[in-house]
Amino acid sequence: RTFAKYLLRFLGYIYCCSAATLALGGVSVTLMYRNYRYLFQKTFLFLPGWLTVGAAIILLPTGLLAISLSAKSTRYKQGFLMYLLLVLLCLEMSSAVLAQFYSLQTPSELKSTMGYLVYQYSGTASKDPGVTVVDMVQRRLQCCGVQNYTDWLKTTDPSWHLLAGSTHVPESCCKEKYSDCMGDLNNLDQIFQEGCLKKLEHWFQFLTLYVFWHCVVLSVLGLLTIVINGFLMRHQRFPNLQFL
Repeated sequence: RTFAKYLLRFLGYIYCCSAATLALGGVSVTLMYRNYRYLFQKTFLFLPGWLTVGAAIILLPTGLLAISLSAKSTRYKQGFLMYLLLVLLCLEMSSAVLAQFYSLQTPSELKSTMGYLVYQYSGTASKDPGVTVVDMVQRRLQCCGVQNYTDWLKTTDPSWHLLAGSTHVPESCCKEKYSDCMGDLNNLDQIFQEGCLKKLEHWFQFLTLYVFWHCVVLSVLGLLTIVINGFLMRHQRFPNLQFL
């Protein structure tokens, strides 16, 4: 019993520390969906983000309760801890499954969506929301095109990138230190040449794997905590109900 209590306290400290890192992953996934939701129209990427944040919120009191039980345990606390652990297990496994599912499905959707937006790009003067999204992605990720800058030579509307006899790319491809950059391909040193898809995929895969492995590890630790708590409950007598 003494070893089980020490192990329960140790797991409680892990839960308290992991609450912040798990919340960071959930918030990052949610913000990515919010910032690039135009590119994730066919997915519900916000679901694993919200579920992970919910798990992180419950994880903190679970850790504090586990630490408290290691010092002084009661039947009520043990039962409440068991309930919190079961809720956490459901949230974490749901988040892990969704994160893994979207990490496999979303890259192909990103490629087709970005390819379509670049192909249909009609210039910065257009009010098309797709134009705004493309410019935002290129400025934020410091990239140009889908695979690379040459993707802009395949757009359906050549009027905006064939100016004065030279080929241009959107000004959102320009490096910030060149204030006079107009996206002229004769000055390749002034624009970003790497494509946006690779950068976006790497960041997306990092976040989904971060959430997936956090949830898997915490689920395993949660099962271990359930076993320990169940062991301690066997040695805890039921309250005296004689007053009833």
